[in-house]
Amino acid sequence: MSNGFALELQKAVRTRLAADSATAAIISDRIYDEAPTPVTYPFIRFGGIVPRADDTDGSTGAEVTLFIEAFSQTTGRVEATRILEAVRTALHRQETNVSLTGFHLIDLRCENYMVEKNTDDRGHKGSILFNANIQTA
Repeated sequence: MSNGFALELQKAVRTRLAADSATAAIISDRIYDEAPTPVTYPFIRFGGIVPRADDTDGSTGAEVTLFIEAFSQTTGRVEATRILEAVRTALHRQETNVSLTGFHLIDLRCENYMVEKNTDDRGHKGSILFNANIQTA
């Protein structure tokens, strides 16, 4: 069974982030769908992913909203912010560097990000929001 819009985007984004030297310099290979227990910090994981139909008369497509979360246990928000900046640089408007199988990535853009203190008061969590426009190949 082939992946749909959402899973194929997640797979391609993970591949891109794993290959990006600036991101890897901070988080190594710690890119998760669901983080293991116990987990080594810092790391990123995929948050929500929401595909919405965006068909035209001639093609089947989707607009996909993708959240990526960064987790850090350092004092202050610097590390979490650096992770999000590296993720943004690796993905924002980098359609030619994010390869989907069976689909065309038309547009990939960062809409915003935020960093806040973890609920347990140890470290920070950042969230970055991307929107992607995808069509079937």
